[in-house]
Amino acid sequence: MVDLSIVIPIAGATAIGTAAYLARYVMKQDAGSERIQEVADAIREGARAFMRRQYRTIAIIAAILALVFAGALGAGNLGLGARTALAFALGSAFSAISGYIGMYISIRANQRCAAAAQSSYNAALKTALRGGAVSGLSIVAMSLLGVSLLYYVYGWGADATRSAQTEVILSMVDFGFGASLVALFAQLGGGIYTKAADVGADLVGKIEKGIPEDDPRNPAVIADLVGDNVGDCAGRGADLFESTAAENIGAMVLGAALFPYFGLAGILFPLVARAFGLIASIVGVFVVSTREEEAPMRALNRGYGVTTVIAALFFGLAAFLLLQPSTNLGIDPLTDPDGPGPLLGIPYPVASSYTWLYYFGCGLVGIVAALLFIYITQYYTEARFRPVKDIAKAAETGPATDVISGFSVGLEATALPALTIMGAILLSFYLGELTGIRVHVTASFTLGGGLFGTAVATMGMLSTAAYILAMDTFGPIADNAAGIVEMAGISGSVRKQMDKLDAAGNTTKALTKGYAVGSAALAAFLLFSAYLEAAGITSVDLAKPEVFVGGIAGVALVFLFSAFAIRSVGRAAWAIIKDVRAQFKENPEIMTGAKKPDYGRSVDIVTRAALREMVVPGLLAVLTPIAVGLAFKYVRVTPGLAAGEPLGATLMVGTIAGVILALVLNTGGGAWDNAKKYVESLPAGKGTEQHKATVVGDTVGDPFKDTAGPSLHILVKLLSTLTLVLAPLLK
Repeated sequence: MVDLSIVIPIAGATAIGTAAYLARYVMKQDAGSERIQEVADAIREGARAFMRRQYRTIAIIAAILALVFAGALGAGNLGLGARTALAFALGSAFSAISGYIGMYISIRANQRCAAAAQSSYNAALKTALRGGAVSGLSIVAMSLLGVSLLYYVYGWGADATRSAQTEVILSMVDFGFGASLVALFAQLGGGIYTKAADVGADLVGKIEKGIPEDDPRNPAVIADLVGDNVGDCAGRGADLFESTAAENIGAMVLGAALFPYFGLAGILFPLVARAFGLIASIVGVFVVSTREEEAPMRALNRGYGVTTVIAALFFGLAAFLLLQPSTNLGIDPLTDPDGPGPLLGIPYPVASSYTWLYYFGCGLVGIVAALLFIYITQYYTEARFRPVKDIAKAAETGPATDVISGFSVGLEATALPALTIMGAILLSFYLGELTGIRVHVTASFTLGGGLFGTAVATMGMLSTAAYILAMDTFGPIADNAAGIVEMAGISGSVRKQMDKLDAAGNTTKALTKGYAVGSAALAAFLLFSAYLEAAGITSVDLAKPEVFVGGIAGVALVFLFSAFAIRSVGRAAWAIIKDVRAQFKENPEIMTGAKKPDYGRSVDIVTRAALREMVVPGLLAVLTPIAVGLAFKYVRVTPGLAAGEPLGATLMVGTIAGVILALVLNTGGGAWDNAKKYVESLPAGKGTEQHKATVVGDTVGDPFKDTAGPSLHILVKLLSTLTLVLAPLLK
């Protein structure tokens, strides 16, 4: 084995350094006119106020749960309780910092993107993408360094054996749980805020008053622009942080199980692969440039292509150097019914000499799956393709047909991603099985090379995560910049350029959500395998009534959680709608432009409403699996039922339902949004009945794509990490 562990801190430090350089690059750009700066300052003030209040609320909830889990797990082992609390606190803190980083740079890049658009379309695009890359690189680097630090601290002095290394990594699971918990509340709170403000601004401004989007006369417009930052930037930053953290830990659990074949190399491989992916993403960001007449998605896709190729090459190198199986395997004691004696012991089966190549193939499967998710999502959400044009066409007969068409697109958009997930899991499992690896984890649970193959595929899919997050944050930065241009009274070619970037931003946000769902599905499979090992069970049998009931609980959780999240947007939107109507009534001069609306009042109202509404769905997500796990630990009607089986059904069935429903919500919402923008781009689009119908469709889709859908990605991974945390309590 070649020691590549040095790559981990080097790549992490390089990514942090590059993020600092890009932040400096963005801050050196022209901050714009006095009016642009005035609007940007209002957005920045509102975003800071929301984040401070939101994180205070999250900190209280996280602290209570940390104490509860530390006490439960440490009841008979103070060391375990202390490690649990530390890992949970570290994951929570890093996730919160990730969200703040995402918001911090976006509220500064937006005005500079707006200012750059006045001189150069290429400069505006590069400013938005490099602002997004600050988030992408720093967040993925923090995830990598956080998991690595925890592994080396907890593993200090641990024996180089399978059991010792597995115990070390399982004690790190609370890092992923803490990250998932904070990400869930950050996404929920930010998503409720941004969509309540957006719905309120659109319904009163566009529909009732007939004024343009982001018109400075609309009291809710600053709250809407703030929402792009606290929802899309801060929420997504926390989301992808916990994604990469949880999936690294899950892959390391399986790597530890294969210790007899790969030793420490199998455990370090996920971290090294992530490090190489960071380097590839850095290169991809710097190659993005465009011509004035080129579509923005072409330039962004070009950078993604470069990132993908470099990541694939690095992945092959890591597999070649780290996944060469040992030929001196010794004895597997669990295959010997009479004990591990040298005469009666049976050796581990010898792995294929092409093992590294098979696992490289698994990584390529994940990389191709990511590409497919990107392009499938683009097909369903870009205005130049059939689905969005169908929705726009349906809007000619009114909002009802627009809504019907958009919902059908969301339902249709589940098939190709589902086929991609199925193909990726089956093919990566098959390639992993070709390695010939077999390890008896327990007397009844055998782990083959196939499960590790699915983990490697997940690593491949996430190898470009930093660049994908850069594209995601590009979206709200461009959206904010377009709003600032509108509010600053800038029109003509600059507004057209910003509309083009804004439409591309809608697509990048949608494709990132599709990518996040796909990675969640692959990761859930590997984390489910890790759960089986941690709970000491071999399978989950849905023919048992308790297990079937556990599966129903998982599906019900997904739908009830989504209902609460969407309803929360409606309630918070009602508060902002009442305020906007009241301001127009109290000050008729607002419509003439003689007086400015009270933006701060609207921001405060929607902030309080969003934070109040995020608590119930967030607690529902945490308490449901706890209730299922503990209830069926003590209540069983089936003889021989393993205590962990019903909770395993909640995890797996809930994951499947969550992934499919998230695809419906994300893609349908994105298609509705771009159908509106497509109609607005037509010569006689704005102000027509067709346009008004698309505004209604966009309003329906807003809580789908920016609140419930993105929150479901996190719910799926929260289920995985929370069940791993609960597994020791169920034995």
